[in-house]
Amino acid sequence: MLDIQIQAPFPILQGKGAPESEQTLVLLTGPDFDVANGPFAHLDAATGGALRRATAISRFKGQRDQSCVLLAPCAAFARIVLIGCGPADELDIPTMEAAGGQAAKAVRDTTHADLALAGRCADFAAHAAYGAALGRYSFDLYHTDEPENAPQLQRLHIGVENPDSVRAEWESLRAVAQGVFRARDLVSEPPNVLTPPEFARRIEGLRDLGVEVEILDAAKLAELGFGALLGVAQGSDQEARVAIMRYRGSEEAPLAFIGKGVTFDSGGISIKPAAGMDEMKTDMGGAAAVVGAMEAVARRKAKTHVIGVVGLVENMLSGNAQRPGDVVRSYAGKTIEVLNTDAEGRLVLADVLAYAKERFQPRLMVDLATLTGAIVVSLGHIRAGLFSNDDALANALFEAGEQTGEAVWRMPMGKAYDRQLRSDIADMKNITGRPGSSITAAQFLARFVGDTPWAHLDIAGVAWRSDAAPQCPKGATGFGVRLLDALVRHHEPETASA
Repeated sequence: MLDIQIQAPFPILQGKGAPESEQTLVLLTGPDFDVANGPFAHLDAATGGALRRATAISRFKGQRDQSCVLLAPCAAFARIVLIGCGPADELDIPTMEAAGGQAAKAVRDTTHADLALAGRCADFAAHAAYGAALGRYSFDLYHTDEPENAPQLQRLHIGVENPDSVRAEWESLRAVAQGVFRARDLVSEPPNVLTPPEFARRIEGLRDLGVEVEILDAAKLAELGFGALLGVAQGSDQEARVAIMRYRGSEEAPLAFIGKGVTFDSGGISIKPAAGMDEMKTDMGGAAAVVGAMEAVARRKAKTHVIGVVGLVENMLSGNAQRPGDVVRSYAGKTIEVLNTDAEGRLVLADVLAYAKERFQPRLMVDLATLTGAIVVSLGHIRAGLFSNDDALANALFEAGEQTGEAVWRMPMGKAYDRQLRSDIADMKNITGRPGSSITAAQFLARFVGDTPWAHLDIAGVAWRSDAAPQCPKGATGFGVRLLDALVRHHEPETASA
């Protein structure tokens, strides 16, 4: 993880002293910057007027997403980078985190750099650091030689007027970043490495952070009656697992987070097309997000009782694989006609949701799953689909998404959609037609939550990126960790009373 040091303002920006030899400096600013005054004037003087000339030629005005790069403007500076953040009255957390990520990418080929913030940007210094840390992430475990474009940035110094308070805020955000990285690492792992038993083994490492961990193996799951989940797993040589994580930050009824953990999804007998099947290693993105969120709340010592439960299976083909037309009995006792073995995630979640509701009696439940391609058609790769039986919970998740940049959009539910799940020979079937299929998938899950306030997040379009963003390189995003952490903060005593 990027080593971020919070310190007092850099003397050169106050007109004191000279810059360090070959200093690399990034400055975040808005349209109110003035080359003739303040830190910009001192920087311009130190570079012999190069800053003034560069901003004039590039027409840099400090608008959002604008940047200006000066390479070796004088002997003392190796590089100066200006990044625009937009007007002061439009600054928010996602904007400043994106600017921090942009800063880390702008200096990715140097080992250390300095970051300064002008004007109101300084109010978001900790979040700029957070964005820089997220943007610096890379997954290079399986490279035997360092890639040519591998980031070199190891250390970032951030100069602020109030280093102690920024440092305290950064430490809390740093804990969340570590949870995001945990989720990204898990999603990035190849499926021959991250099997259900191996996934469960890695979850056991959370015990070192004070999280209680319980692993249910296939025999225990059969004893408990997890028929829907085990039906998905029966075609694989890799046994299913359910991992239960408990963080006791208070004595109240817990918040319960549920994750779909299909470590590889071939589609089963209803096999997927070959093109793009390699990305089906990401079908455990919901479980990864839950694990990452549990790490985040434990590291920052949240004052809330949180439960995480993830169902870990591999959906494969074999002579013992589940068949279209099979009927399975779920943990809740309800029977399900399996018409399509590639609609397996809802079978896994059905058992885990019902189990978590019955055993832990949580005050709310949120499940995350890369569940349907239909949600990608609806919302693209910008927002996750949000389905809920509780307006307060749905609103809290929407606000958390706007705050963290992990945006969600509420989708409709209702009896008309629910009726489409009727089966001729069982209590329900696991698929309907293509129209509204992300909604009917949510309706299926709703049958296993009872009256518990519940939300389902379909993250199929946002768990993996085919291109890079300021806070995330191409690949696993870790979507959901920041969102769930923000929801936990919403329920912490000091937050609830604020």
